[in-house]
Amino acid sequence: MKVTCHLRIRGRVQGVGYRYALKSEAQTNGIGGWVRNCRDGTVEAVVQGEAQAVEQLIAWAKRGPPAARVTEVNAQPAQGEFDRPYGGFEELPTG
Repeated sequence: MKVTCHLRIRGRVQGVGYRYALKSEAQTNGIGGWVRNCRDGTVEAVVQGEAQAVEQLIAWAKRGPPAARVTEVNAQPAQGEFDRPYGGFEELPTG
């Protein structure tokens, strides 16, 4: 069963390759969606895929790439404009 989650990642997650690494991890696991930096210093993502793959990606997001220092990952079911089908995974401009 496919699930779609909206993530907000806090900590030292900008300027450390976090978006690129999350995108790579998502593509490796067949997950669709997007990732972007936010002006408040967080990273935001929407991830969609099989429940187990999404759970594994969220677990990875709590660690991030080696240079990141993640302090919090808030994962909620996607709602509204975020709850739609995604064909691939992309990096979006800062939001």
